[in-house]
Amino acid sequence: MSRKVTKAIFPVAGLGTRFLPATKSVPKEIMTLVDRPLIQYAIDEARAAGIEEFIFVTSRGKGALEDYFDHSHELESSLKKSGKIDLLELLRSTNMDSGAIAYVRQHKALGLGHAVWCARRLVHDEAVAVILTDDVIMGEPPCLQQMIEAYQETGGTMVATMEVPMEKTKSYGVLDVAEDMGAIVRARGMVEKPKENPPSNLAVIGRYILAPSVMENLNKLKQGAGGEIQLTDAIADEIEEGRDVFGLRFRGQRFDCGSKAGFLQATVAFGLAREELKDEFGEYLADVMSIRKAAE
Repeated sequence: MSRKVTKAIFPVAGLGTRFLPATKSVPKEIMTLVDRPLIQYAIDEARAAGIEEFIFVTSRGKGALEDYFDHSHELESSLKKSGKIDLLELLRSTNMDSGAIAYVRQHKALGLGHAVWCARRLVHDEAVAVILTDDVIMGEPPCLQQMIEAYQETGGTMVATMEVPMEKTKSYGVLDVAEDMGAIVRARGMVEKPKENPPSNLAVIGRYILAPSVMENLNKLKQGAGGEIQLTDAIADEIEEGRDVFGLRFRGQRFDCGSKAGFLQATVAFGLAREELKDEFGEYLADVMSIRKAAE
């Protein structure tokens, strides 16, 4: 049985209100982490995992996001004439082939499940990955690649999971674990943002591989937490109907770039990981910390 995953959905319709006023005119997904936008990290991760078709669920005001993946012929020509071949190759690496990207509009903000459901006609009867660009993951191999390799063994539906302090589980979808096999766990249930008595401390973060039946569950357009159509609920329905749902404890560090603190933390981590930046940037951070300690 083939368990190849070649399509990915990127829900990018959000308004990014936590980053106002920047997101008044700039989509959050193209805000820059070091020297590349958040969406580029997600695309690179998807490409590394073998994804060939990219489905963006957008909304009004996301034109700059769509333009980002177009060829910039004038800029490419200028770099070529200037002999800046390294920059030219870097620029070309961000281009997408014609037909590789599809855009679908989400006209009402009805939740993540609804955003995924909006892409249903482009998915057909096959497994599909979902990547949330707010969750930037530093890992080797990349998180989605780890998931697809595990999915080829397990089938079913798979979510990326990480352990969080119990007091923070109320901010996540949380797995109720039926069987713990180490890196992979089999779920007996999922709870979206439990207010009390979370079933575990295994939180679901923004990477999914969805079996085709999950899209059928979303067709019910059932409202869940916050009055929204929750993807977590559609995945929980899989378990209730006797189908397998797995969680993967991925290897890597996740940054919540949907928050200002998380974005800054990611900037520091990715900046220090860059060979050409780590020395100068590291010295600056060390100076900042020594000044701060002296002030205390």
